[in-house]
Amino acid sequence: MNLIENIREGLRSIAGNRLRTILTSLIIAIGITSLVGILTAIDGIQNSVNSSFEGLGANTFSIVARQDAFRRGGRVQKQDEPIDYFDAVQFKRRFPYGATISVSTVIAGTAQAKFGSKKTNPNIQLTGVDDAYMAVKGYTLQSGRNVSINDLESARNVAIVGSEVANTLFEKKLNPLGKAIRVAGNQYEIVGVLAKKGGFSGGDADRVILIPLDNARALAGTQKITFDITASVPTVSDQDEAVGEARGTMRLVRRDQLGQPDSFEIQRADDLAKETESITGYLRIGGFGIGFITLLGASIALLNIMLVSVTERTREIGIRKSLGATPQRIREQFLIEAIVICLLGGLGGVVLGLGIGNLIALLISQGEGGFVVPWGWMSLGLVVCVVVGLFSGIYPAVRASKLDPIEALRYE
Repeated sequence: MNLIENIREGLRSIAGNRLRTILTSLIIAIGITSLVGILTAIDGIQNSVNSSFEGLGANTFSIVARQDAFRRGGRVQKQDEPIDYFDAVQFKRRFPYGATISVSTVIAGTAQAKFGSKKTNPNIQLTGVDDAYMAVKGYTLQSGRNVSINDLESARNVAIVGSEVANTLFEKKLNPLGKAIRVAGNQYEIVGVLAKKGGFSGGDADRVILIPLDNARALAGTQKITFDITASVPTVSDQDEAVGEARGTMRLVRRDQLGQPDSFEIQRADDLAKETESITGYLRIGGFGIGFITLLGASIALLNIMLVSVTERTREIGIRKSLGATPQRIREQFLIEAIVICLLGGLGGVVLGLGIGNLIALLISQGEGGFVVPWGWMSLGLVVCVVVGLFSGIYPAVRASKLDPIEALRYE
């Protein structure tokens, strides 16, 4: 009964000092908002990244030209030849593993498309693809068709455009299919429109124009271009064996000497996902550290306010002691007040942090991420509130319980 009465007394005291309670709760709310908000934003971003990789598929890997390695001083250590069309075709023919293989090449990353008086920004990726490209890259069609074998063999001037390209060049009521656009000085008939991909790519996946691979080769002319090879194996469990086979096959195609490093790189979709997970793990640690520092400052401010409260209520404490209140009961009352104030601020901080964190995640993922409710971080935030309340309230509570009733009644 004493505990219940102390809770009632603590709540009455909080209700009687509303302004102080509100200001103190705001201090705690700011700390919890920073903690829950940062961690929620990181979780939201991670979900968006995971969705992007799921679209690509965990059972895919790509063979690309190796990036230049540098010595100290910025000098190039070794310049490997790019993967040419012959390498890509030979690999596709020789690879013994049962996989879907696509060959592609990026002709330009700053292309501009035009239709009538309308044009896109010069940030369109113009890519030459084969008929397997869309499947292994996780693209789906909103309307139209994929590039056909006939398109590839005849190097036809046809194109599949990303959703952002279609929305920029054509009004909503106008069907892009069959319309002719100009890209890189050539005219292309639109045969397909890609469904919006969005996600963590920031919209880059929607700013693309896909043209037949041989048409892209002709467009490049004498320009030296590199080709990417993307393979999709039947199941994730087959990937390790398939990557090993792909490395051996590509070394034969590229004539890499025994004992020499690969003249190419193999990038696995699951490796990229693991690397991203590692980065977000460090971000979580940093976010927790920032939130902890903010809460530490809030707890010190609460400690100071509770000490001021003890001083202001010295006569009240003296009256209660003279009427028979024990030191334990006084301690419990002040601890309950501190914890309740922290929980009030914590609940407000959790709600604010949840909203702000999701807003940040949605902005970064271009509105493609879902609403995240991190029950773990929310529970942690409330537990931290209780700990902060105990930490900030224990010294003022002990100090209040040790006041001499006679001296307290004399206090002015």
